[in-house]
Parts: sequence; structure tokens; C-alpha cells
Amino acid sequence: MSGGRLLLVDDEPQILRALTPALTAGGFEVDTAATGEAAISKMAADPFDVLILDLGLPDMDGKAVIARIREWSDAPIIVLSARDLESEKIDALDLGADDFVNKPVGVGELLARIRAGLRGRERRFTSQAVFRAGDLEVDFAARRVRIEGEDVRLTPREYDLLRTLARHAGRVVTHRQVISAVWGPGAQVDAQFVRVLVGQLRQKVEVEPSSPRNVLTEPGVGYRLRSDD
Repeated sequence: MSGGRLLLVDDEPQILRALTPALTAGGFEVDTAATGEAAISKMAADPFDVLILDLGLPDMDGKAVIARIREWSDAPIIVLSARDLESEKIDALDLGADDFVNKPVGVGELLARIRAGLRGRERRFTSQAVFRAGDLEVDFAARRVRIEGEDVRLTPREYDLLRTLARHAGRVVTHRQVISAVWGPGAQVDAQFVRVLVGQLRQKVEVEPSSPRNVLTEPGVGYRLRSDD
């Protein structure tokens, strides 16, 4: 079964040669582009289901490509880049990327990230009322949370945090995005308050809070809620 149409954007021919057959074997119909303008043109002319994007393109920064494509497309965007600065990751995610993967990356991990991005897109369009992953269940309609089948009582901010993570399950949610969702747009809240709130939430939705399996940390960037296949 095909995983959909995928656009791979990178100006390094060896990356295109290495990943194209591997992604094709993973079930995707793969097209490639070597510049930002080519990527934008291809996405506009014949939309793809998922975009894998390098930030270091010869004609424009990859973050500008993200911003342009997000003007009309909800397709998952996975950044694949050698840039490892936290600020680069945060900027790309805040502009609308779904995930950020550092080069080099194994094909198995990349395919897993792609599947997570596609599942996140399906959730955005289906707006499912109940989220389930492993031992965690969130009923948005009833505002009810269960862990291993037992009800969990959350404070309003803990629930807002969990709801935000669940709506983006499998994707990274930055500190800035958490602050906007929990405290409100434009709120001036230190990242330490986010870490404290995440710690409080883990005490309630993790079987072993010291070894979290549901609410995962992306160091220096934000958090990711586990998403099952």
C-alpha cells in the first residue's frame, strides 16, 4: 500500500540518491527538488502528502520555505538538516514544521517520523473526540482523562497542556506554543513554569513519572506526546 506522495527537498545529490530508493521502498511515491523555489512551485502545482526539507538550500533558507508553504498547505513538513542549534529547531517548528530530524538519520527512524506526521495530519482533519495512546486516554468532549483505565483529576492548566500535546501527538510542541495555549497568546511566561507544569502533569499521567513514556522531552525545544501506530 502506498504511503502517499512525498517531496524530498535537498541540494545534496548524494542525499537524494540515498533516500529516494529507501523512501520508495517504504511505500512512498517520491519526487525531489534541489531549491526552495522549486519546492514551493511543486507543492503549489501538485500538492504532496508530506514534505521532507533541508534548511540549507542554495536560493533561500528552508525556514522561508516553511513559512511560504504554510500559507496554504497543512501537509506535514519534516525538517532534515545538519543544523543542530536549538534556536534553528525552535524557529522551524514555530513556523509550522511538524518535526526536526538531524542528519545523519537512519531510514527506519525517518519513516517513523513521517508516519507520525501523517497521523497528526489525519487527526487535524478528523478532529477525533477521544485520543488514545498506550495506557493514556483523553476524552475531549467529556474533558475526562484516564491512565490505565482509571480517572485522573487534572487542574485546568494541566488539562490545557495535555490537550495541546494530544492535538499534536507525535509532533514536537515548542515551549512558546505551550505558553500560548496554556497561558494565552502574548503571555510572558518563563520556560521554567512550563517545565514545572509538565512535571506536575507527568505525576498524574505517567505510571512511572521518573521514566516517562507518554510525555516526552525534546531537550531545549519542547515536548512530544507519544503516538501509537
